[in-house]
Amino acid sequence: MRAVKKIVSMFAAVVALSFITFLAFSVLPGDAAEAKLGTNATPEQIEALREEMGLNDNVLVRYGRWIGGVCTGDLGKSERYGRPVSELFSVTLPNTLILAGMAFVIIVVLSFPFGLLYARYPGSIGDRAGVFVNQTFMAIPAFFMGILISVILGLGLNLFVPGAFVSYDEDLSRCAAYLFFPALAVALPKVSMTIRFLRSALLTEKRKEYVRTARSKGLGEWEILRKHLLPNALAATVTFLGVVVSEIVAGSIVIEQVFGVNGLGRLLVNSVANRDYNVVQAIVLYIGIVVIVLNGVIEAFIQKEEE
Repeated sequence: MRAVKKIVSMFAAVVALSFITFLAFSVLPGDAAEAKLGTNATPEQIEALREEMGLNDNVLVRYGRWIGGVCTGDLGKSERYGRPVSELFSVTLPNTLILAGMAFVIIVVLSFPFGLLYARYPGSIGDRAGVFVNQTFMAIPAFFMGILISVILGLGLNLFVPGAFVSYDEDLSRCAAYLFFPALAVALPKVSMTIRFLRSALLTEKRKEYVRTARSKGLGEWEILRKHLLPNALAATVTFLGVVVSEIVAGSIVIEQVFGVNGLGRLLVNSVANRDYNVVQAIVLYIGIVVIVLNGVIEAFIQKEEE
Protein backbone atom coordinates (compact mmCIF):
# COMPACT_ATOMS: atom_id res chain seq x y z
CA MET A 1 0.00 0.00 0.00
CA ARG A 2 2.82 2.35 0.89
CA ALA A 3 4.55 1.56 -2.41
CA VAL A 4 1.36 2.38 -4.34
CA LYS A 5 1.03 5.72 -2.53
CA LYS A 6 4.67 6.51 -3.30
CA ILE A 7 4.23 5.71 -7.00
CA VAL A 8 1.05 7.82 -7.17
CA SER A 9 2.77 10.78 -5.48
CA MET A 10 5.76 10.49 -7.84
CA PHE A 11 3.41 10.36 -10.84
CA ALA A 12 1.56 13.45 -9.57
CA ALA A 13 4.88 15.27 -9.14
CA VAL A 14 5.88 14.41 -12.72
CA VAL A 15 2.52 15.67 -14.06
CA ALA A 16 2.83 18.90 -12.05
CA LEU A 17 6.40 19.36 -13.28
CA SER A 18 5.37 18.81 -16.90
CA PHE A 19 2.57 21.39 -16.66
CA ILE A 20 4.73 24.00 -14.88
CA THR A 21 7.48 23.49 -17.45
CA PHE A 22 5.08 23.84 -20.38
CA LEU A 23 3.36 26.87 -18.84
CA ALA A 24 6.68 28.61 -18.08
CA PHE A 25 7.81 28.43 -21.70
CA SER A 26 4.34 29.43 -22.94
CA VAL A 27 4.42 32.80 -21.17
CA LEU A 28 7.98 33.71 -22.18
CA PRO A 29 8.28 36.42 -24.86
CA GLY A 30 8.97 35.11 -28.34
CA ASP A 31 8.27 31.66 -29.71
CA ALA A 32 9.46 29.07 -32.19
CA ALA A 33 7.75 30.83 -35.11
CA GLU A 34 9.77 34.02 -34.58
CA ALA A 35 12.98 32.05 -34.06
CA LYS A 36 12.38 30.03 -37.23
CA LEU A 37 11.55 32.96 -39.53
CA GLY A 38 14.13 35.38 -38.12
CA THR A 39 14.04 39.12 -37.58
CA ASN A 40 13.30 39.94 -41.23
CA ALA A 41 9.91 38.20 -41.24
CA THR A 42 6.75 40.29 -41.41
CA PRO A 43 4.11 40.09 -38.67
CA GLU A 44 1.76 38.44 -41.17
CA GLN A 45 4.29 35.69 -41.93
CA ILE A 46 4.91 35.09 -38.23
CA GLU A 47 1.19 34.95 -37.50
CA ALA A 48 0.59 32.50 -40.35
CA LEU A 49 3.33 30.20 -39.10
CA ARG A 50 2.01 30.41 -35.54
CA GLU A 51 -1.38 29.28 -36.82
CA GLU A 52 0.20 26.45 -38.78
CA MET A 53 2.24 25.28 -35.75
CA GLY A 54 -0.76 25.50 -33.42
CA LEU A 55 0.84 28.18 -31.25
CA ASN A 56 -2.35 30.26 -31.22
CA ASP A 57 -4.35 27.52 -29.50
CA ASN A 58 -5.31 27.71 -25.85
CA VAL A 59 -2.47 26.79 -23.48
CA LEU A 60 -4.43 23.83 -22.09
CA VAL A 61 -5.08 22.54 -25.59
CA ARG A 62 -1.40 22.83 -26.47
CA TYR A 63 -0.38 21.17 -23.19
CA GLY A 64 -2.79 18.30 -23.77
CA ARG A 65 -1.42 17.82 -27.29
CA TRP A 66 2.17 17.89 -26.03
CA ILE A 67 1.74 15.61 -23.01
CA GLY A 68 -0.28 13.19 -25.12
CA GLY A 69 2.63 12.98 -27.53
CA VAL A 70 5.07 12.50 -24.64
CA CYS A 71 3.02 9.57 -23.32
CA THR A 72 3.21 7.89 -26.74
CA GLY A 73 6.94 8.57 -27.14
CA ASP A 74 6.49 11.56 -29.46
CA LEU A 75 8.47 14.43 -27.93
CA GLY A 76 7.79 16.74 -30.85
CA LYS A 77 10.08 18.14 -33.49
CA SER A 78 13.03 20.48 -33.07
CA GLU A 79 12.42 23.66 -35.05
CA ARG A 80 16.12 24.50 -35.07
CA TYR A 81 17.48 21.13 -36.18
CA GLY A 82 14.44 20.00 -38.16
CA ARG A 83 14.62 16.56 -36.51
CA PRO A 84 12.44 14.72 -33.95
CA VAL A 85 13.42 15.48 -30.37
CA SER A 86 13.64 11.75 -29.62
CA GLU A 87 16.28 11.44 -32.36
CA LEU A 88 18.33 14.24 -30.79
CA PHE A 89 18.01 12.46 -27.43
CA SER A 90 19.33 9.22 -28.90
CA VAL A 91 22.48 11.05 -30.02
CA THR A 92 23.18 13.19 -26.96
CA LEU A 93 21.78 11.21 -23.99
CA PRO A 94 24.39 8.39 -24.08
CA ASN A 95 27.22 10.95 -23.83
CA THR A 96 25.57 12.54 -20.79
CA LEU A 97 24.97 9.14 -19.17
CA ILE A 98 28.60 8.11 -19.69
CA LEU A 99 29.74 11.41 -18.15
CA ALA A 100 27.41 11.03 -15.15
CA GLY A 101 28.36 7.38 -14.66
CA MET A 102 32.09 8.12 -14.71
CA ALA A 103 31.60 11.01 -12.26
CA PHE A 104 29.75 8.72 -9.85
CA VAL A 105 32.46 6.05 -10.05
CA ILE A 106 35.14 8.67 -9.32
CA ILE A 107 33.15 9.89 -6.31
CA VAL A 108 32.82 6.38 -4.83
CA VAL A 109 36.43 5.34 -5.57
CA LEU A 110 37.93 8.45 -3.97
CA SER A 111 35.48 9.13 -1.15
CA PHE A 112 35.47 5.86 0.76
CA PRO A 113 39.26 5.33 1.16
CA PHE A 114 39.85 8.94 2.21
CA GLY A 115 36.77 8.99 4.43
CA LEU A 116 38.03 5.89 6.26
CA LEU A 117 41.54 7.30 6.48
CA TYR A 118 40.44 10.61 8.01
CA ALA A 119 38.12 8.82 10.46
CA ARG A 120 40.98 6.55 11.50
CA TYR A 121 43.19 9.47 12.56
CA PRO A 122 40.81 12.27 13.67
CA GLY A 123 42.55 15.46 14.77
CA SER A 124 45.88 14.48 13.20
CA ILE A 125 47.84 16.77 10.88
CA GLY A 126 46.68 14.68 7.90
CA ASP A 127 43.07 14.91 9.05
CA ARG A 128 43.24 18.70 9.48
CA ALA A 129 44.92 19.05 6.09
CA GLY A 130 42.21 16.85 4.56
CA VAL A 131 39.45 18.98 6.10
CA PHE A 132 41.10 22.11 4.65
CA VAL A 133 41.40 20.53 1.18
CA ASN A 134 37.79 19.34 1.36
CA GLN A 135 36.48 22.78 2.24
CA THR A 136 38.53 24.31 -0.58
CA PHE A 137 37.19 21.91 -3.21
CA MET A 138 33.62 22.26 -1.91
CA ALA A 139 33.86 26.02 -2.43
CA ILE A 140 34.92 25.72 -6.08
CA PRO A 141 31.95 25.68 -8.53
CA ALA A 142 31.93 22.82 -11.03
CA PHE A 143 32.24 25.11 -14.06
CA PHE A 144 35.36 26.81 -12.61
CA MET A 145 36.79 23.40 -11.74
CA GLY A 146 36.26 22.51 -15.38
CA ILE A 147 38.16 25.60 -16.50
CA LEU A 148 41.04 24.78 -14.13
CA ILE A 149 41.22 21.21 -15.40
CA SER A 150 41.15 22.39 -19.02
CA VAL A 151 43.96 24.89 -18.41
CA ILE A 152 46.17 22.77 -16.14
CA LEU A 153 45.65 19.22 -17.41
CA GLY A 154 44.72 20.10 -20.97
CA LEU A 155 46.74 23.11 -22.07
CA GLY A 156 49.48 22.80 -19.44
CA LEU A 157 50.22 19.07 -19.20
CA ASN A 158 48.72 18.12 -22.59
CA LEU A 159 46.82 15.17 -21.13
CA PHE A 160 43.89 15.92 -23.43
CA VAL A 161 42.84 18.49 -26.03
CA PRO A 162 40.05 20.75 -24.69
CA GLY A 163 37.16 20.89 -27.12
CA ALA A 164 38.27 17.83 -29.14
CA PHE A 165 35.35 15.70 -28.03
CA VAL A 166 34.73 12.38 -29.79
CA SER A 167 31.21 10.94 -29.54
CA TYR A 168 30.59 7.41 -28.29
CA ASP A 169 29.27 6.28 -31.70
CA GLU A 170 32.56 7.27 -33.35
CA ASP A 171 35.03 5.77 -30.87
CA LEU A 172 33.83 4.64 -27.44
CA SER A 173 37.32 4.36 -25.92
CA ARG A 174 38.35 7.86 -27.03
CA CYS A 175 34.97 9.19 -25.88
CA ALA A 176 35.48 7.68 -22.40
CA ALA A 177 39.07 8.95 -22.25
CA TYR A 178 37.94 12.51 -23.02
CA LEU A 179 34.90 12.36 -20.71
CA PHE A 180 37.12 11.39 -17.76
CA PHE A 181 38.20 15.03 -17.40
CA PRO A 182 34.73 16.66 -17.38
CA ALA A 183 33.63 13.80 -15.09
CA LEU A 184 36.51 14.72 -12.78
CA ALA A 185 35.36 18.35 -12.77
CA VAL A 186 31.84 17.28 -11.81
CA ALA A 187 33.06 14.76 -9.23
CA LEU A 188 35.74 16.61 -7.24
CA PRO A 189 33.41 18.98 -5.32
CA LYS A 190 31.07 16.03 -4.64
CA VAL A 191 34.02 13.89 -3.51
CA SER A 192 34.84 16.50 -0.88
CA MET A 193 31.23 16.59 0.30
CA THR A 194 30.98 12.79 0.46
CA ILE A 195 34.28 12.47 2.36
CA ARG A 196 33.11 15.01 4.90
CA PHE A 197 29.73 13.28 5.29
CA LEU A 198 31.30 9.80 5.60
CA ARG A 199 33.93 11.03 8.07
CA SER A 200 31.24 12.63 10.22
CA ALA A 201 29.08 9.48 10.14
CA LEU A 202 32.04 7.26 11.06
CA LEU A 203 33.11 9.50 13.95
CA THR A 204 29.53 9.51 15.26
CA GLU A 205 29.50 5.71 15.20
CA LYS A 206 32.95 5.63 16.78
CA ARG A 207 31.61 7.24 19.97
CA LYS A 208 29.02 4.52 20.53
CA GLU A 209 29.22 1.80 23.15
CA TYR A 210 29.66 -1.16 20.82
CA VAL A 211 33.02 0.25 19.67
CA ARG A 212 34.38 0.04 23.22
CA THR A 213 33.14 -3.55 23.36
CA ALA A 214 34.92 -4.35 20.09
CA ARG A 215 38.16 -2.83 21.43
CA SER A 216 37.87 -4.83 24.63
CA LYS A 217 37.76 -7.99 22.51
CA GLY A 218 41.14 -7.05 21.04
CA LEU A 219 40.00 -5.86 17.60
CA GLY A 220 42.29 -3.34 15.87
CA GLU A 221 41.14 0.11 14.77
CA TRP A 222 41.16 -0.71 11.05
CA GLU A 223 39.19 -3.90 11.66
CA ILE A 224 36.63 -1.99 13.73
CA LEU A 225 36.35 0.62 10.99
CA ARG A 226 35.84 -1.92 8.20
CA LYS A 227 33.68 -4.51 9.96
CA HIS A 228 31.61 -2.40 12.36
CA LEU A 229 31.70 1.35 11.73
CA LEU A 230 31.50 1.36 7.93
CA PRO A 231 28.45 -0.96 7.63
CA ASN A 232 26.57 1.12 10.22
CA ALA A 233 27.52 4.42 8.56
CA LEU A 234 26.83 3.08 5.09
CA ALA A 235 23.05 3.56 5.17
CA ALA A 236 23.28 7.31 5.74
CA THR A 237 26.11 7.59 3.20
CA VAL A 238 24.19 5.72 0.51
CA THR A 239 21.26 8.07 1.08
CA PHE A 240 23.58 11.03 0.66
CA LEU A 241 25.03 9.50 -2.53
CA GLY A 242 21.51 9.28 -3.93
CA VAL A 243 21.20 13.06 -3.55
CA VAL A 244 24.63 13.46 -5.15
CA VAL A 245 23.52 11.47 -8.20
CA SER A 246 20.63 13.86 -8.83
CA GLU A 247 23.06 16.78 -8.49
CA ILE A 248 25.42 15.13 -10.99
CA VAL A 249 22.63 15.05 -13.57
CA ALA A 250 22.03 18.78 -13.16
CA GLY A 251 25.73 19.69 -12.74
CA SER A 252 26.79 18.05 -16.00
CA ILE A 253 24.80 20.63 -18.00
CA VAL A 254 27.30 23.45 -17.42
CA ILE A 255 30.32 21.15 -17.64
CA GLU A 256 29.26 19.96 -21.10
CA GLN A 257 29.42 23.55 -22.27
CA VAL A 258 32.88 24.07 -20.78
CA PHE A 259 34.33 20.93 -22.41
CA GLY A 260 32.31 21.02 -25.63
CA VAL A 261 30.62 17.68 -24.96
CA ASN A 262 27.74 16.87 -27.29
CA GLY A 263 25.33 15.94 -24.51
CA LEU A 264 21.93 16.95 -23.20
CA GLY A 265 23.38 19.95 -21.35
CA ARG A 266 24.87 21.51 -24.46
CA LEU A 267 21.71 20.72 -26.41
CA LEU A 268 19.65 22.42 -23.69
CA VAL A 269 21.71 25.62 -23.73
CA ASN A 270 21.62 25.85 -27.53
CA SER A 271 17.88 25.18 -27.59
CA VAL A 272 17.16 27.88 -25.01
CA ALA A 273 19.20 30.38 -27.03
CA ASN A 274 17.19 29.51 -30.17
CA ARG A 275 13.81 29.25 -28.42
CA ASP A 276 13.52 25.64 -29.48
CA TYR A 277 11.04 24.95 -26.71
CA ASN A 278 10.08 21.40 -27.74
CA VAL A 279 13.66 20.34 -27.01
CA VAL A 280 13.92 22.43 -23.83
CA GLN A 281 10.67 21.07 -22.40
CA ALA A 282 11.70 17.48 -23.11
CA ILE A 283 15.12 17.88 -21.45
CA VAL A 284 13.72 19.67 -18.39
CA LEU A 285 11.06 16.96 -18.07
CA TYR A 286 13.71 14.24 -18.36
CA ILE A 287 15.93 15.82 -15.67
CA GLY A 288 12.90 16.35 -13.43
CA ILE A 289 11.80 12.72 -13.78
CA VAL A 290 15.31 11.50 -12.91
CA VAL A 291 15.43 13.69 -9.79
CA ILE A 292 11.89 12.73 -8.69
CA VAL A 293 12.54 9.01 -9.15
CA LEU A 294 15.87 9.20 -7.31
CA ASN A 295 14.31 11.11 -4.42
CA GLY A 296 11.53 8.53 -4.27
CA VAL A 297 14.04 5.69 -4.11
CA ILE A 298 16.01 7.51 -1.40
CA GLU A 299 12.89 8.07 0.70
CA ALA A 300 11.93 4.41 0.34
CA PHE A 301 15.44 3.38 1.40
CA ILE A 302 15.31 5.66 4.45
CA GLN A 303 11.90 4.30 5.49
CA LYS A 304 13.14 0.73 5.13
CA GLU A 305 16.18 1.48 7.29
CA GLU A 306 14.03 3.13 9.96
CA GLU A 307 11.82 0.05 10.15
